[in-house]
Amino acid sequence: MSLARAQSFDFHGADEDQSPLAVARLRLMIGVLLFMVAFGLMAVRTIELGMTSPVANRTAAREIVVPPVTFARADIVDRNGELLAVNLQSSSLYANPREVTDPIGLAKQLVDVLPGLSQAELEQKLSSKRAFVWIKRKLTPKQKWQVNALGDPALNFRDEEDRLYPHGRLASHALGYVDVDGNGIAGVEHYFNDRLSEVERAGEPLALALDVRVQYALADELEAAMRAHQAIGAAGLVMDVNTGEVIAMVSMPDFDPNNIRGVGESERFNRVTKGVYELGSTFKTFTFANALDDGIATFEDGYDATKPLRISRFTINDDHPKNRYLTLPEIFAFSSNIGTAQMALDIGGDRQQQFLQSLGLLSPADLELTEVGAPMYPATWRKVSTMTISYGHGIAVSPVQLATGISSMVNGGRLNTPTLLKSRSQTSKGKPVVSPATSRQMRQLLRLAVTKGTGGRSDARGYRVGGKTGTAEKAVGGGYDRKALISSFMGVYPMDDPQYAVFALLDEPKGTKETFGFASGGWVAAPVVKNVILRTAPLLGVLPKAEDENLYQRVALMIEEDE
Repeated sequence: MSLARAQSFDFHGADEDQSPLAVARLRLMIGVLLFMVAFGLMAVRTIELGMTSPVANRTAAREIVVPPVTFARADIVDRNGELLAVNLQSSSLYANPREVTDPIGLAKQLVDVLPGLSQAELEQKLSSKRAFVWIKRKLTPKQKWQVNALGDPALNFRDEEDRLYPHGRLASHALGYVDVDGNGIAGVEHYFNDRLSEVERAGEPLALALDVRVQYALADELEAAMRAHQAIGAAGLVMDVNTGEVIAMVSMPDFDPNNIRGVGESERFNRVTKGVYELGSTFKTFTFANALDDGIATFEDGYDATKPLRISRFTINDDHPKNRYLTLPEIFAFSSNIGTAQMALDIGGDRQQQFLQSLGLLSPADLELTEVGAPMYPATWRKVSTMTISYGHGIAVSPVQLATGISSMVNGGRLNTPTLLKSRSQTSKGKPVVSPATSRQMRQLLRLAVTKGTGGRSDARGYRVGGKTGTAEKAVGGGYDRKALISSFMGVYPMDDPQYAVFALLDEPKGTKETFGFASGGWVAAPVVKNVILRTAPLLGVLPKAEDENLYQRVALMIEEDE
């Protein structure tokens, strides 16, 4: 018997003399009790429905599955504060397949407004039983508006940060790029990923040593030379010889870090830091510094260059033979392999190795990049190795290593660690590798190689350029391809007070009418260095002045002019 019926029975059996007030109270109590029972039943039913309701499930799914919003990544700027990499807000599209009523229809609509998507893949995603699937990351404002116009409740957006490189391809190998989640993948973006991702340092830009203006000029000149000589690649850099700062770094072919999809390995490859090359006669700079610093030879000494050198099955020739006895300045200016090889024998293989090791040329460069190549040299340093390495054959190093070593030869004899970060000090704190006296002599020889030797096409008037050409046949399959050259020039200016080193390299250049068919470093790379100096020296605060060759006059007189 129900409670309501029991109370009704008792009511009708009550004393007929009961007062109207008591009857009213009894009726009120019955009404309240009935209301409470009904409310309780409704609450139980509501809970049951909530546990199985699709609407409730959809709401919970939305709250649980959406990944957290990413934090801002710090900007990257050049030495003058110019933006190189910056984060901008963007939106990414996701869907809850459990809310999708027509996967095929919705997939078709999305492909119409987001053409890069695959309809088949979208149909598969939208038909899944998952509560969250990404549709497309980093939409443009127009794309977001078009998706919103579809009006489908299964679609939603997440606000994110998108990495933008305002200068596009410029400095792409130095900067690197990030993945879709904003993690650094290459370049300084990768090397400094933790620093750039720190939330508390998001407003503190990472200042690089690069100068966008110099970077542009170097890239422009290298691209023009690469096109003119039909080279398959090019590399170049500008370095502060007193601090080791890399002011500009160019590797070609390059890529646009804003659009990394479809970029091949050849474009990503950093020829300046990861590529290692036999750099030919530029290496003579180290051989001469070694001999002069150890007291093995002086400017007044010389070697017999009347005929080729033969050792075992190898023959060492000069590209510009003089067929006579040459003094040290003449050997350097005329780039004599014969004279340099004999000097190396006087130095000795062990000491040669020690000297090159002290310059960091036998180990990977210590630089803020993971894309760094290891030098290549003989496992067994034989007599012939000593001779060929003296003029840059049989040893391969990266351009950044060469520039670092050459800088130490002209800055007073101190080896700095190369860096992509802006330095707080403009004075050298590197370790001594040669004496200041030897450094002064090397400046004389490098200037002589430009005024009297093979580097004449690098001479930017008013800037007293010194330097050394480099031409080497490309190593292929255990041998050398005589038709494929690595042609380079290493320049420094101004030689009376060295400030900057400028390097240019062309990979497999072809001779032209203007170069009379020659494709050596002096013909194709030296002019690049000259043009870069003329365009960038004023930007770097180095102004031209009247030539004063007093410092070099004495050594220049030791050159016997050809009739």
